[in-house]
Order: sequence, then C-alpha cells, then structure tokens
Amino acid sequence: MAFVGPAGTGKSQRASQVARQHDIHFIIDDGLVVSKGRIMAGKSAKSENNMVRAIRRAIFQYQDHRDEVMHFLAAQAPCRILIIATSKKMLFKILEKLRLPKPLKIIEITDVASPEEIDSALRERREKRQHVVPVARAQIQRNFAGKLVSQLRDLFKSKDKEDSRTVVNPPFSFDGRLTIEEEAIVDMVRHLAVMGTYIQNIHEINLNTDDDVLDIDIEVDIILRDRNVVFIARLLQKKISAGLSFFTGMEVKNVNVSVNEVIL
Repeated sequence: MAFVGPAGTGKSQRASQVARQHDIHFIIDDGLVVSKGRIMAGKSAKSENNMVRAIRRAIFQYQDHRDEVMHFLAAQAPCRILIIATSKKMLFKILEKLRLPKPLKIIEITDVASPEEIDSALRERREKRQHVVPVARAQIQRNFAGKLVSQLRDLFKSKDKEDSRTVVNPPFSFDGRLTIEEEAIVDMVRHLAVMGTYIQNIHEINLNTDDDVLDIDIEVDIILRDRNVVFIARLLQKKISAGLSFFTGMEVKNVNVSVNEVIL
C-alpha cells in the first residue's frame, strides 16, 4: 500500500496509525524500513547534508542502500508494506528501484487528515523546520546525524506501546524546489577540466541528464608533458566525476573524453 501527500502535511505523524489500521508489517519512509518504532533496514534521507543527496536517498538511488533494503524485504516475504511518498511520481520511482509490485491501494493524506490538521502541520514545518520520523528516540540517536529535538508522546491515542515518533531537525530543509541548470553543470565541468597543466583547450561539452544521473561528453586538446594520452584522459574522467558528485550531489554515470588534438 502507499500513503501519499505533499511534504510537511503530517504523513510520518500518521504513518503508524495507518499501518495499524491496515495490518501492515513495515513502513518505508525517507529511505528507512521501520516496524513498530524500530529501524529494520536502510538509512534516513534526513541524515544527508544536502537536499540532492537526500532526495536520491529517499528514492533508493544508492546501490548499497537499495541492495540492503531489497535483501531485507526479500527475507521477510510475504509481508505487507506501506510506502510513504510526497507524490505518485516519487512512489513509482521507489517501486521501480526496489522492484516492488504496484500498490493495492493508495491512501491520500486528505483521506486521514482534515484541512485544518494539514494546514497546522504545514505551518509547523515552515515555522520550526522540524520533521517527524516514525521511529523511537533511541533508534534515532544511533542512526540520525541531525539534531534530536523531542519525542512525541500520545500524539494519537494508541494501545500499541511500541508506536513511537520522534521530532528531528535535519541538517537542511526539504521545503521548496532545487534546480541546477545544465549551464551551471557545464561551467563546473569546464572549471574542473582546466585545473592542472594537461588541458590546452576545450572544444565541446555535452550533457545528458536522466533522473539526477549525468552522462558527460567532453572534447579537448591535451598537452602530453610527462604523461601519455590514456593517463591524461582517465585523470580528466576522475576529476570531473568526483568533482561533480561532490559539488552537486548528483550521480555521474559516464564521463566520455574525446581527444581532438595532442600537443607535444
């Protein structure tokens, strides 16, 4: 099943309640697999230090993270899972990455919360920049890199003593949109390429982007100096890949270097 609603509308606050009502075993929320207030597998997107990495963490784009969660779920099958997502687009990205079937039911936040409750949750998010994680406080202290604020008690009356929620301050805010224009990425590639003494000229830089994954084609003239062509091309690949990954948080899949001219 799926639980869908915009960021800050109170999904994580109500996730345990929804799970109980539908006899669900595990909740997938922001990169974590949670059961009755305990982290079973994964890593929280709220522990990342920038928004791009957090988004990629939440939709399981990191191979080791994805493999860990898939292995855990496979060992639990058959089981019922509730996936929390900010949109149906995000939901289907998670399903694709984790190779899960389409949900039997999609529950909207408006199905379980009143307009007044949603407005109140959004106002809390804007004013306090705090996020709720459906996990017990001790679990968060061991797994979360941000600042622990407090644990919510009796937010919703429940006989389930294992139902826990914790309020955290992430190192950044999820609010708003982040757009990195292709021209900005090209500028970074150009700057990284000319660092050092081997690149004489850059003729062309082309980008292909797909779901925050980059493919880069660059055509250059190189100066051999004390190194051969293959060494210089591979060095350029590593510089561009590592630099873009660090500065943007995006995944660099390929850096294709074409040598137009060699200067002795």
